[in-house]
Amino acid sequence: MSQKIIEQAWENRELLKDASIQATINEVIEQLDKGKLRVAEPLSNGQWQVNEWVKKAVILYFPIRKMETIEIGPLEFHDKMQLKKNYAQLGVRVVPHAIARYGAYLASGVIMMPSYVNIGAYVDSGTMVDTWATVGSCAQIGKNVHLSGGVGVGGVLEPVQAAPVIIEDNCFIGSRCIVVEGVRVCKEAVLGANVCLTQSTKIIDVTGKDPIEMKGIVPERSVVIPGSYTKKFPAGEFQVPCALIIGKRKESTDLKTSLNDTLREYNVAV
Repeated sequence: MSQKIIEQAWENRELLKDASIQATINEVIEQLDKGKLRVAEPLSNGQWQVNEWVKKAVILYFPIRKMETIEIGPLEFHDKMQLKKNYAQLGVRVVPHAIARYGAYLASGVIMMPSYVNIGAYVDSGTMVDTWATVGSCAQIGKNVHLSGGVGVGGVLEPVQAAPVIIEDNCFIGSRCIVVEGVRVCKEAVLGANVCLTQSTKIIDVTGKDPIEMKGIVPERSVVIPGSYTKKFPAGEFQVPCALIIGKRKESTDLKTSLNDTLREYNVAV
């Protein structure tokens, strides 16, 4: 029923004046906030399903909200969105000045250093959002992920058809990495410092005799570092950034040991 109402309001914005429509939108955002709904969810076959109607609800939430002043001690904000609350009850550790917006889900065991998590995002248990890392709107972050200092995980609201960034369980994302435009980083992958991934970024597996190129997805347990390749332009040949898969993280039940061994073996800066 909620999906049908959201789709109707999406097609006819005049319906946003209706109190019952607003109540439905508010309910969807509350379910997002509690993790009962997700913008994208994993399927049993390992693929992900994007729930576009949920993303539409997030977009529709903005016009029904009014700007208000929010005061927290000496700090003041002026925005349409409330901030997330009750962290102790949620089992989430939040270090000043970390901020999460209402409508973002933080599972028990998440640690937020001074960082930012936007509305619609889903951050699963045991994940560390390190200093000045940002988790954009609707991004999906798995269990036991480490987002190192300054990591930028892109958000996506419009176009509605665009998939969110997905970082699966047990990934390590090194300092100052950028992951945007719906790129999917699969389980246990390791991105070295300064890796930048967009949908147009070449991800090149250089572990075999011949390079294998892909875009938009980092395979499971891949170890990735920044690289470059030569591209011809009318003005000449220039180096263009890419990402290089230089190895595979070993399968292990002790994921921390596996990560440390991988960083040493491949001399990956994080």
